[in-house]
Amino acid sequence: MARGKIKKDEFIRKNRQTFMFNDLEKDALDKFCKKYNIKNKSKFIREVVITNILEQFDRDYPTLFEEFERKHRPIQKVIVFDN
Repeated sequence: MARGKIKKDEFIRKNRQTFMFNDLEKDALDKFCKKYNIKNKSKFIREVVITNILEQFDRDYPTLFEEFERKHRPIQKVIVFDN
């Protein structure tokens, strides 16, 4: 007897997002999927988008060192000479 995967409600995909490709973008995606033997384009696109979002979140998240630098940065005075 085969057992199905148990999914938590929070992991069930119930929110749809739709977007459009132009012909060149679609051809590029199709060629990429064929070259790398990607059978499930939805999964691939979802993983690429979420990976990109998480990487950006990591880049945007302040580290303790960056925070320390910002708080202790020397004040720079700008001198403007009028002629």
